[in-house]
Amino acid sequence: MKRTLAFGGLVATAGLLAAGLSAPAQASGDVATKPLASTGINAKNIAALWLAENAANLINATPYNVETKVVAKHVSKGGPAADSKPGVVPAIGDEKKAAAKSKNVNLPKTTGKVFFSDGIEWVKSPRGHWYPKAINPHWCTATSIQSAYKNLVATAGSCVYDTESNKATLENWVFIPGYYQGKMPWGIYVGKQAFTHYDYDVYEDADRNYAFVTVYNGLKMPHDGFSGVWDLIKNGKWDELKQYAGFQEVDKATFLAYHDEDALPHYAKDGKFYVWKFADAGALGANVGGQGLAYNQKVGKPVFVFGYPSGQHPDGNQAYSGKTLKWSYGKTFAVQAPAIKGEELIGTKSSFTGEGSLGSSWLVNYNNGRRLGYLNGVTIGVSDTDANNRYDTSFSPYFDGELYGVYSAAKNLWSGSIA
Repeated sequence: MKRTLAFGGLVATAGLLAAGLSAPAQASGDVATKPLASTGINAKNIAALWLAENAANLINATPYNVETKVVAKHVSKGGPAADSKPGVVPAIGDEKKAAAKSKNVNLPKTTGKVFFSDGIEWVKSPRGHWYPKAINPHWCTATSIQSAYKNLVATAGSCVYDTESNKATLENWVFIPGYYQGKMPWGIYVGKQAFTHYDYDVYEDADRNYAFVTVYNGLKMPHDGFSGVWDLIKNGKWDELKQYAGFQEVDKATFLAYHDEDALPHYAKDGKFYVWKFADAGALGANVGGQGLAYNQKVGKPVFVFGYPSGQHPDGNQAYSGKTLKWSYGKTFAVQAPAIKGEELIGTKSSFTGEGSLGSSWLVNYNNGRRLGYLNGVTIGVSDTDANNRYDTSFSPYFDGELYGVYSAAKNLWSGSIA
Protein backbone atom coordinates (compact mmCIF):
# COMPACT_ATOMS: atom_id res chain seq x y z
CA MET A 1 0.00 0.00 0.00
CA LYS A 2 2.84 2.33 -0.86
CA ARG A 3 2.09 5.86 -2.01
CA THR A 4 4.49 8.27 -3.66
CA LEU A 5 4.91 11.86 -2.49
CA ALA A 6 6.53 14.99 -3.87
CA PHE A 7 9.18 16.81 -1.82
CA GLY A 8 11.17 19.97 -2.00
CA GLY A 9 13.64 22.11 -0.03
CA LEU A 10 16.96 20.92 1.40
CA VAL A 11 18.89 22.36 4.34
CA ALA A 12 22.32 21.04 5.34
CA THR A 13 24.49 21.53 8.42
CA ALA A 14 28.12 20.70 9.06
CA GLY A 15 27.14 17.90 11.44
CA LEU A 16 24.90 16.23 8.89
CA LEU A 17 27.47 16.36 6.14
CA ALA A 18 30.12 14.99 8.49
CA ALA A 19 27.85 12.01 9.15
CA GLY A 20 27.69 11.27 5.43
CA LEU A 21 23.90 11.73 5.22
CA SER A 22 21.70 14.19 3.36
CA ALA A 23 19.50 16.78 5.04
CA PRO A 24 15.70 16.43 5.32
CA ALA A 25 13.13 17.20 2.67
CA GLN A 26 9.68 18.52 3.44
CA ALA A 27 6.93 15.91 3.41
CA SER A 28 3.27 15.25 4.02
CA GLY A 29 1.39 12.01 4.31
CA ASP A 30 -1.70 10.14 5.41
CA VAL A 31 -1.47 10.55 9.16
CA ALA A 32 -3.73 8.93 11.77
CA THR A 33 -3.65 10.55 15.21
CA LYS A 34 -5.47 9.82 18.46
CA PRO A 35 -5.20 11.11 22.05
CA LEU A 36 -3.71 8.92 24.78
CA ALA A 37 -4.15 11.28 27.76
CA SER A 38 -5.82 14.48 26.64
CA THR A 39 -5.67 16.32 29.99
CA GLY A 40 -3.19 16.69 32.83
CA ILE A 41 -5.63 15.04 35.22
CA ASN A 42 -5.90 12.00 32.94
CA ALA A 43 -2.12 11.86 32.76
CA LYS A 44 -1.72 12.03 36.55
CA ASN A 45 -4.17 9.18 37.01
CA ILE A 46 -2.25 7.08 34.48
CA ALA A 47 1.04 7.75 36.27
CA ALA A 48 -0.53 6.89 39.62
CA LEU A 49 -1.76 3.58 38.21
CA TRP A 50 1.76 2.45 37.37
CA LEU A 51 3.28 3.75 40.61
CA ALA A 52 0.65 2.40 43.01
CA GLU A 53 1.46 -0.41 45.47
CA ASN A 54 5.19 0.10 45.06
CA ALA A 55 5.04 -0.02 41.24
CA ALA A 56 3.43 -3.46 41.27
CA ASN A 57 1.87 -2.95 37.84
CA LEU A 58 5.22 -2.16 36.26
CA ILE A 59 6.94 -5.10 37.89
CA ASN A 60 4.16 -7.52 36.92
CA ALA A 61 3.98 -6.39 33.28
CA THR A 62 4.85 -8.97 30.62
CA PRO A 63 6.48 -8.38 27.21
CA TYR A 64 4.11 -7.64 24.36
CA ASN A 65 4.29 -10.15 21.54
CA VAL A 66 1.56 -9.34 19.04
CA GLU A 67 2.36 -10.83 15.62
CA THR A 68 6.13 -10.76 16.11
CA LYS A 69 6.86 -14.41 15.30
CA VAL A 70 6.18 -14.62 11.57
CA VAL A 71 7.71 -16.18 8.49
CA ALA A 72 9.94 -13.69 6.71
CA LYS A 73 12.16 -14.22 3.67
CA HIS A 74 15.29 -12.48 2.50
CA VAL A 75 14.71 -11.20 -1.04
CA SER A 76 17.56 -10.54 -3.46
CA LYS A 77 15.53 -8.61 -6.03
CA GLY A 78 13.10 -5.77 -5.53
CA GLY A 79 12.46 -4.71 -1.96
CA PRO A 80 12.15 -1.22 -0.46
CA ALA A 81 12.82 1.83 -2.59
CA ALA A 82 13.22 5.49 -1.66
CA ASP A 83 10.29 7.69 -2.66
CA SER A 84 12.38 10.90 -2.76
CA LYS A 85 15.85 12.14 -1.85
CA PRO A 86 17.51 10.74 1.30
CA GLY A 87 16.97 12.84 4.40
CA VAL A 88 17.95 13.07 8.04
CA VAL A 89 17.02 14.95 11.19
CA PRO A 90 19.99 15.42 13.57
CA ALA A 91 19.91 14.07 17.12
CA ILE A 92 19.36 16.36 20.11
CA GLY A 93 22.66 18.08 20.84
CA ASP A 94 24.19 16.83 17.58
CA GLU A 95 22.78 19.48 15.25
CA LYS A 96 26.18 21.03 14.40
CA LYS A 97 28.66 18.50 15.74
CA ALA A 98 30.81 16.17 13.67
CA ALA A 99 30.85 12.52 14.63
CA ALA A 100 33.64 11.28 16.92
CA LYS A 101 35.10 7.79 16.83
CA SER A 102 34.84 5.34 19.75
CA LYS A 103 35.68 1.65 20.06
CA ASN A 104 33.24 0.96 22.91
CA VAL A 105 29.58 0.06 22.48
CA ASN A 106 27.95 2.39 24.96
CA LEU A 107 24.22 1.85 25.40
CA PRO A 108 21.98 4.85 24.64
CA LYS A 109 20.12 6.60 27.46
CA THR A 110 17.31 7.29 25.00
CA THR A 111 16.00 3.72 24.97
CA GLY A 112 13.53 2.38 27.50
CA LYS A 113 10.24 0.58 27.90
CA VAL A 114 6.70 1.66 27.14
CA PHE A 115 3.97 0.21 29.34
CA PHE A 116 0.25 -0.09 28.60
CA SER A 117 -2.74 -2.18 29.64
CA ASP A 118 -6.25 -3.28 28.67
CA GLY A 119 -7.79 -1.17 31.44
CA ILE A 120 -7.80 -1.14 35.26
CA GLU A 121 -9.60 -2.76 38.16
CA TRP A 122 -9.60 -1.96 41.87
CA VAL A 123 -8.27 -4.65 44.18
CA LYS A 124 -7.30 -4.97 47.83
CA SER A 125 -3.64 -5.03 48.73
CA PRO A 126 -2.22 -7.52 51.27
CA ARG A 127 -2.50 -4.72 53.84
CA GLY A 128 -6.23 -4.41 53.18
CA HIS A 129 -6.19 -1.18 51.19
CA TRP A 130 -7.59 -0.60 47.72
CA TYR A 131 -5.32 0.21 44.80
CA PRO A 132 -5.67 0.29 40.99
CA LYS A 133 -4.44 -2.83 39.22
CA ALA A 134 -3.65 -2.82 35.50
CA ILE A 135 -5.50 -5.42 33.42
CA ASN A 136 -3.05 -7.33 31.21
CA PRO A 137 -0.09 -4.97 31.67
CA HIS A 138 2.48 -5.26 28.88
CA TRP A 139 5.64 -3.53 27.72
CA CYS A 140 7.55 -2.84 24.49
CA THR A 141 10.82 -1.11 23.64
CA ALA A 142 10.88 2.53 22.49
CA THR A 143 13.29 5.45 22.14
CA SER A 144 13.40 9.22 22.58
CA ILE A 145 13.78 11.07 19.28
CA GLN A 146 14.50 14.64 18.18
CA SER A 147 11.58 17.11 18.17
CA ALA A 148 10.97 20.82 18.65
CA TYR A 149 9.99 20.42 22.33
CA LYS A 150 12.12 17.35 23.13
CA ASN A 151 8.98 15.37 23.90
CA LEU A 152 8.74 12.66 21.24
CA VAL A 153 9.00 8.85 21.46
CA ALA A 154 9.32 6.43 18.51
CA THR A 155 8.22 2.79 18.60
CA ALA A 156 6.33 0.16 16.62
CA GLY A 157 2.77 1.03 15.66
CA SER A 158 1.61 -2.18 17.30
CA CYS A 159 2.91 -0.83 20.64
CA VAL A 160 0.42 2.03 20.40
CA TYR A 161 -2.55 0.97 18.25
CA ASP A 162 -4.55 -2.02 19.43
CA THR A 163 -4.72 -4.29 16.42
CA GLU A 164 -5.90 -7.27 18.49
CA SER A 165 -9.23 -5.84 19.70
CA ASN A 166 -9.34 -3.01 17.15
CA LYS A 167 -9.81 -0.41 19.85
CA ALA A 168 -8.38 3.02 19.11
CA THR A 169 -5.19 2.85 21.16
CA LEU A 170 -3.68 0.80 23.95
CA GLU A 171 -4.57 2.23 27.36
CA ASN A 172 -2.57 3.86 30.15
CA TRP A 173 0.51 4.47 27.96
CA VAL A 174 3.77 5.58 29.61
CA PHE A 175 7.44 5.66 28.62
CA ILE A 176 10.23 4.99 31.13
CA PRO A 177 13.77 5.46 29.76
CA GLY A 178 16.32 3.19 31.41
CA TYR A 179 13.66 1.21 33.29
CA TYR A 180 14.89 -1.71 35.40
CA GLN A 181 12.78 -3.63 37.96
CA GLY A 182 10.83 -0.64 39.24
CA LYS A 183 13.74 1.80 38.95
CA MET A 184 13.05 4.94 36.92
CA PRO A 185 16.33 6.90 36.82
CA TRP A 186 15.02 9.68 34.57
CA GLY A 187 11.37 9.65 35.60
CA ILE A 188 8.12 8.49 34.04
CA TYR A 189 6.58 10.14 30.95
CA VAL A 190 2.87 9.81 30.16
CA GLY A 191 1.85 9.63 26.50
CA LYS A 192 -0.28 12.53 25.27
CA GLN A 193 -0.97 11.93 21.57
CA ALA A 194 -0.16 9.11 19.14
CA PHE A 195 0.64 9.39 15.42
CA THR A 196 0.93 6.69 12.80
CA HIS A 197 0.21 6.12 9.13
CA TYR A 198 -3.37 5.78 7.96
CA ASP A 199 -2.54 2.45 6.29
CA TYR A 200 -1.47 0.93 9.59
CA ASP A 201 -4.33 2.39 11.61
CA VAL A 202 -6.95 1.15 9.12
CA TYR A 203 -5.40 -1.76 7.19
CA GLU A 204 -2.73 -3.00 9.64
CA ASP A 205 -0.17 -2.74 6.86
CA ALA A 206 3.20 -3.88 8.24
CA ASP A 207 5.02 -1.57 5.82
CA ARG A 208 3.62 1.28 7.96
CA ASN A 209 3.99 -0.31 11.40
CA TYR A 210 5.61 2.64 13.18
CA ALA A 211 4.37 5.29 15.58
CA PHE A 212 5.44 8.56 17.19
CA VAL A 213 4.03 9.61 20.56
CA THR A 214 4.25 13.01 22.22
CA VAL A 215 4.74 12.74 25.98
CA TYR A 216 4.18 15.15 28.85
CA ASN A 217 7.12 16.34 30.93
CA GLY A 218 8.40 13.60 33.18
CA LEU A 219 7.59 13.06 36.84
CA LYS A 220 10.56 12.81 39.19
CA MET A 221 11.11 9.51 40.95
CA PRO A 222 13.62 8.25 43.52
CA HIS A 223 16.47 6.59 41.61
CA ASP A 224 15.68 3.20 43.15
CA GLY A 225 11.91 3.57 42.86
CA PHE A 226 9.58 3.65 45.83
CA SER A 227 10.91 0.51 47.53
CA GLY A 228 13.45 2.37 49.62
CA VAL A 229 10.95 5.10 50.50
CA TRP A 230 8.37 2.61 51.75
CA ASP A 231 11.03 0.79 53.78
CA LEU A 232 11.99 4.01 55.55
CA ILE A 233 8.35 4.73 56.34
CA LYS A 234 7.71 1.21 57.65
CA ASN A 235 10.81 1.38 59.86
CA GLY A 236 10.11 4.88 61.14
CA LYS A 237 13.36 6.35 59.83
CA TRP A 238 11.99 9.88 59.65
CA ASP A 239 15.29 11.74 59.44
CA GLU A 240 16.31 9.75 56.38
CA LEU A 241 13.04 10.59 54.66
CA LYS A 242 14.14 14.22 54.55
CA GLN A 243 16.41 13.37 51.62
CA TYR A 244 13.31 12.96 49.47
CA ALA A 245 11.95 16.33 48.41
CA GLY A 246 8.85 14.70 46.98
CA PHE A 247 6.83 14.82 50.21
CA GLN A 248 4.49 17.68 51.12
CA GLU A 249 2.34 18.33 54.18
CA VAL A 250 -1.40 17.93 53.53
CA ASP A 251 -4.64 17.94 55.51
CA LYS A 252 -6.01 14.80 57.08
CA ALA A 253 -8.66 14.23 54.39
CA THR A 254 -6.05 14.20 51.63
CA PHE A 255 -3.86 11.87 53.64
CA LEU A 256 -6.75 9.45 54.26
CA ALA A 257 -7.53 9.36 50.54
CA TYR A 258 -3.97 8.20 49.91
CA HIS A 259 -4.20 5.75 52.80
CA ASP A 260 -7.51 4.22 51.72
CA GLU A 261 -6.30 3.64 48.17
CA ASP A 262 -2.78 2.61 49.22
CA ALA A 263 -1.49 4.74 46.35
CA LEU A 264 1.77 6.68 46.54
CA PRO A 265 4.01 6.84 49.65
CA HIS A 266 2.52 8.71 52.61
CA TYR A 267 3.07 8.89 56.36
CA ALA A 268 1.87 10.68 59.51
CA LYS A 269 4.18 11.96 62.26
CA ASP A 270 3.67 14.26 65.26
CA GLY A 271 0.09 15.00 64.24
CA LYS A 272 1.09 16.08 60.72
CA PHE A 273 0.33 14.33 57.44
CA TYR A 274 2.62 13.91 54.45
CA VAL A 275 2.06 12.50 50.97
CA TRP A 276 4.28 12.08 47.94
CA LYS A 277 3.89 14.98 45.53
CA PHE A 278 4.44 14.71 41.81
CA ALA A 279 7.33 16.97 40.79
CA ASP A 280 8.18 18.01 37.24
CA ALA A 281 11.29 16.29 35.84
CA GLY A 282 11.38 18.38 32.66
CA ALA A 283 11.22 17.37 29.01
CA LEU A 284 12.24 13.86 27.97
CA GLY A 285 14.91 14.95 25.50
CA ALA A 286 16.43 17.39 27.98
CA ASN A 287 17.01 14.48 30.37
CA VAL A 288 18.13 11.62 28.11
CA GLY A 289 18.69 13.22 24.71
CA GLY A 290 16.98 12.19 21.51
CA GLN A 291 18.09 10.20 18.48
CA GLY A 292 18.10 11.71 15.01
CA LEU A 293 16.01 10.33 12.15
CA ALA A 294 17.17 8.97 8.77
CA TYR A 295 14.83 8.06 5.90
CA ASN A 296 15.08 7.07 2.25
CA GLN A 297 18.48 5.54 2.96
CA LYS A 298 20.10 2.82 0.86
CA VAL A 299 19.44 -0.73 1.99
CA GLY A 300 22.67 -2.41 3.08
CA LYS A 301 23.84 0.05 5.71
CA PRO A 302 25.10 -1.29 9.07
CA VAL A 303 22.79 -0.68 12.04
CA PHE A 304 22.87 -1.13 15.79
CA VAL A 305 19.64 -2.56 17.20
CA PHE A 306 18.92 -1.67 20.84
CA GLY A 307 16.07 -3.31 22.74
CA TYR A 308 14.79 -5.40 25.63
CA PRO A 309 14.36 -8.89 24.12
CA SER A 310 12.71 -11.51 26.31
CA GLY A 311 11.24 -14.97 25.94
CA GLN A 312 12.40 -18.14 24.27
CA HIS A 313 13.65 -19.28 20.90
CA PRO A 314 11.45 -21.92 19.20
CA ASP A 315 13.75 -24.64 20.57
CA GLY A 316 12.94 -23.53 24.14
CA ASN A 317 16.24 -21.78 24.85
CA GLN A 318 15.66 -18.83 27.18
CA ALA A 319 18.11 -16.43 25.58
CA TYR A 320 17.04 -13.13 27.14
CA SER A 321 15.33 -11.99 30.34
CA GLY A 322 14.03 -8.62 29.16
CA LYS A 323 15.48 -6.98 32.27
CA THR A 324 18.42 -5.23 30.66
CA LEU A 325 19.06 -3.37 27.41
CA LYS A 326 20.77 -5.49 24.74
CA TRP A 327 22.23 -4.74 21.31
CA SER A 328 22.98 -6.44 18.03
CA TYR A 329 24.78 -5.23 14.90
CA GLY A 330 24.53 -6.02 11.21
CA LYS A 331 23.80 -4.73 7.73
CA THR A 332 20.25 -4.31 6.48
CA PHE A 333 18.75 -6.27 3.60
CA ALA A 334 15.36 -6.50 1.88
CA VAL A 335 12.74 -8.69 3.57
CA GLN A 336 9.14 -9.65 2.88
CA ALA A 337 6.55 -11.01 5.32
CA PRO A 338 3.30 -11.54 3.36
CA ALA A 339 1.38 -12.86 6.40
CA ILE A 340 1.39 -9.36 7.92
CA LYS A 341 1.22 -7.43 4.62
CA GLY A 342 4.92 -6.70 4.73
CA GLU A 343 6.07 -6.21 1.15
CA GLU A 344 8.75 -3.55 1.61
CA LEU A 345 10.54 -4.34 4.87
CA ILE A 346 14.19 -4.35 5.86
CA GLY A 347 15.87 -7.00 7.98
CA THR A 348 19.12 -7.49 9.83
CA LYS A 349 20.77 -10.55 11.35
CA SER A 350 19.94 -10.62 15.06
CA SER A 351 19.29 -13.27 17.69
CA PHE A 352 16.72 -11.08 19.47
CA THR A 353 13.59 -13.01 20.41
CA GLY A 354 10.22 -11.50 19.63
CA GLU A 355 8.93 -10.87 23.12
CA GLY A 356 10.01 -7.49 24.42
CA SER A 357 12.03 -6.52 21.34
CA LEU A 358 8.98 -5.05 19.60
CA GLY A 359 9.78 -1.36 19.01
CA SER A 360 13.58 -1.74 19.35
CA SER A 361 15.51 1.15 17.79
CA TRP A 362 17.65 0.65 14.65
CA LEU A 363 20.38 3.30 14.59
CA VAL A 364 22.64 4.10 11.65
CA ASN A 365 25.86 6.11 12.07
CA TYR A 366 25.74 5.45 15.80
CA ASN A 367 28.32 7.52 17.67
CA ASN A 368 29.44 5.41 20.64
CA GLY A 369 30.98 8.36 22.46
CA ARG A 370 27.87 10.56 22.26
CA ARG A 371 25.46 7.60 22.33
CA LEU A 372 23.59 9.20 19.44
CA GLY A 373 22.76 8.17 15.92
CA TYR A 374 19.91 8.25 13.41
CA LEU A 375 16.80 6.14 13.87
CA ASN A 376 16.31 4.15 10.67
CA GLY A 377 14.00 1.35 11.80
CA VAL A 378 11.93 -0.14 14.63
CA THR A 379 11.55 -3.87 15.20
CA ILE A 380 8.10 -5.17 14.31
CA GLY A 381 8.93 -8.87 14.20
CA VAL A 382 11.51 -11.64 14.26
CA SER A 383 11.94 -14.75 12.15
CA ASP A 384 13.78 -18.05 11.98
CA THR A 385 14.86 -17.89 8.35
CA ASP A 386 17.05 -21.01 8.27
CA ALA A 387 14.58 -23.32 10.09
CA ASN A 388 16.96 -24.28 12.92
CA ASN A 389 14.48 -23.26 15.67
CA ARG A 390 16.48 -20.14 16.56
CA TYR A 391 15.45 -16.61 15.66
CA ASP A 392 18.12 -15.11 13.43
CA THR A 393 16.50 -12.08 11.81
CA SER A 394 14.73 -8.95 13.07
CA PHE A 395 12.75 -6.85 10.61
CA SER A 396 11.40 -3.30 10.39
CA PRO A 397 9.40 -1.11 8.03
CA TYR A 398 11.56 0.74 5.53
CA PHE A 399 11.74 4.38 6.61
CA ASP A 400 10.72 6.48 3.59
CA GLY A 401 9.14 9.86 2.97
CA GLU A 402 5.75 8.71 4.22
CA LEU A 403 7.28 7.94 7.61
CA TYR A 404 8.79 11.43 7.58
CA GLY A 405 5.30 12.77 6.94
CA VAL A 406 4.01 11.08 10.10
CA TYR A 407 7.03 12.30 12.07
CA SER A 408 6.45 15.85 10.77
CA ALA A 409 2.88 15.82 12.05
CA ALA A 410 4.14 15.08 15.58
CA LYS A 411 7.49 16.82 15.90
CA ASN A 412 6.32 20.41 16.53
CA LEU A 413 3.59 19.78 19.10
CA TRP A 414 3.99 20.96 22.69
CA SER A 415 2.93 18.76 25.64
CA GLY A 416 3.72 20.63 28.86
CA SER A 417 3.79 19.63 32.51
CA ILE A 418 1.31 17.60 34.57
CA ALA A 419 2.99 18.13 37.97
